[in-house]
Amino acid sequence: MFGWFFKSRASKSSAITAQQLEALLPLQDAVIVDVREASEYAQGHIPSALNRPLSRLAAKVSGIPQGKKLYVICQSGMRSARAAGLLRRHGYADVVNVRGGMNRWTGPRK
Repeated sequence: MFGWFFKSRASKSSAITAQQLEALLPLQDAVIVDVREASEYAQGHIPSALNRPLSRLAAKVSGIPQGKKLYVICQSGMRSARAAGLLRRHGYADVVNVRGGMNRWTGPRK
């Protein structure tokens, strides 16, 4: 009876692990949005990631491309989960939170 509710909620809270993102990246034309503060980003980030700190994300959302899959990452997955919700509320449809964040990222860093 409530299956439709849970399906719709699940599609809105899409998440993958950092390891899954690493495996997907060579195959996808996607945008990575790193929502850590600039000082954290400067200490090491995924090479193609855009830095849009959560603290200023609502004001800078217009600089994030529409119509592409967005992978949102932070240090652990907490801020990125909040940012993913904010992006969805701003009309971004295909937003994925990266659980474990940079703490679990083993791929290349810049």
